[in-house]
Amino acid sequence: MSSFETFFEGWLVRQEHYLDELQSAQQRAHEARDVGLRDLVSRVLLHYQQYYEEKSRIAQRDVFLVFSPTWFTSLERALLWIAGFKPGLAFRLVSDSVPDLSDEQRVRMTRLTEETRVEERALNDRLAKIHESVAAPPLVDVARRHARYVESEGAEGEGEAATRLKWALEGVLADANLLRMTVATKLVEMMSGAQAVRFLVAVGQFQLKIRSWGLERDARRKTVVV
Repeated sequence: MSSFETFFEGWLVRQEHYLDELQSAQQRAHEARDVGLRDLVSRVLLHYQQYYEEKSRIAQRDVFLVFSPTWFTSLERALLWIAGFKPGLAFRLVSDSVPDLSDEQRVRMTRLTEETRVEERALNDRLAKIHESVAAPPLVDVARRHARYVESEGAEGEGEAATRLKWALEGVLADANLLRMTVATKLVEMMSGAQAVRFLVAVGQFQLKIRSWGLERDARRKTVVV
């Protein structure tokens, strides 16, 4: 197991603990002080920030691995957008979990939604240009071949083209991760503490549910193969 996989397993355990804490806070939100709820929200956001910082470190060593992560299930990998969940997903989770937004909040969220779509399109364009500039095959294929190459021969002397590709992908990944965290931070900033807690409950439940389904699906496939 790689160092990141070890980190990720521990991170998921902490994620479950935070989800329990968020759900408990959600149940008593009517009697809790906003400052206390916001302290919990800040700690959860820091938890996500730690994930992106660790992923950034592994990307500097092997960005291809991050684009085809072995620590995710096949279902999780199928849902990836630039090695993570698409930022726009957050707005759908807000709509499902925070129905009591004020008119002012809805206006601000609509504006943020449009800004995020523009940023997503820009990142999609950058990724497409990376493929074109190096005449690259689909990124997942490149990542898989790179992984086999590292296992069989090592990464030394991998070539100037591969190095340029790595640098370009690292830049796109860093900006995509920044957009993900920026969207989440701006969303909770425009919410009350109780609303932010409900939103983060929805985020945690979605993430852990997708992982659970993915683990079950992969286990069934292994059983069929055996």
